[in-house]
Amino acid sequence: MTSSASTPPFPPADTAGTVVALDAAQFAATIPGHPFAVIDFWAPWCAPCRSFAPVFEDAAERHPDLLFAKVDTEAEPGIAGHFGIRSIPTLMIFRDSIVIFAQAGALPAGALEEVIAAARGLDMDEVRREAESESPAGDAARAD
Repeated sequence: MTSSASTPPFPPADTAGTVVALDAAQFAATIPGHPFAVIDFWAPWCAPCRSFAPVFEDAAERHPDLLFAKVDTEAEPGIAGHFGIRSIPTLMIFRDSIVIFAQAGALPAGALEEVIAAARGLDMDEVRREAESESPAGDAARAD
């Protein structure tokens, strides 16, 4: 058995412009700290998920600088539970480990492009300040 030190990084560098499937270990190794990830939570039996797949794949091709990934909620219920996924498909966008967008439902291509453009345009310093002020630690800091 090889050690984790010899495990190649995930996702591999040659995945730009493609959609990668993430299991729990890959999610934990990839998403925290990733600068910009677009995640599709789906299941094989879900017809809207299957119809959204080509839209998601086309967006991945148009935005090779972003990580596009899928999480099968049937195979990875722990991830789905952690993020409170109750309906699929659900799209989440993470920037710098912060969920900046989460919406259930299959988006049409134009709407997905608008969401990605809006996510790119966010001032992440402002997002971090807002996140800190909404956290219990931020509340405690303001109370002092």
